[in-house]
Amino acid sequence: MPPTRLNHAVLYVRDAEATAKFFADHLGFRITAQLPGAVFIACADSLNDHDLGLFTIGEQAGPSAAGRQTVGLYHLAWEVPTLGELQQLAEEMAAVGALRGASDHATSKSLYCVDPDGLEFELFWAVPAEHLPDGQEPVIERLDLAAEIDRFGAETAGRVTFVAPTS
Repeated sequence: MPPTRLNHAVLYVRDAEATAKFFADHLGFRITAQLPGAVFIACADSLNDHDLGLFTIGEQAGPSAAGRQTVGLYHLAWEVPTLGELQQLAEEMAAVGALRGASDHATSKSLYCVDPDGLEFELFWAVPAEHLPDGQEPVIERLDLAAEIDRFGAETAGRVTFVAPTS
């Protein structure tokens, strides 16, 4: 039986409490559990007991070299329901110095941000299925979020990327 979805990820960070506070204060995550040196958090509407496990390894920890000098995870991607919410998050991430870039992938509209340790994460809106181009090749273009809001509307729900199997 194959896996059906990713349930959670675990990150080693300099300070789990500080990282959890960043995700709570700026992205609406909630703390679901804490242990000495570890904090478990979940997206506001997640049904998981946690979406991220954060483990403290200390301030002496160097930056991640994944993708530059070592293999490793590039980023995690968090889906948002509407382009209006993506716009609000773009403003929030820019205000705290965490926004690093934005891309239009044709099938999704993405912001690239960093946590307090510089670990990258993506915030994205998935284009509704009825608006997906046929045979779309992967693209990375500059995102004009205002133009996409004009095109799709700020409150248009993105497609659900995971549908539970029916029994």
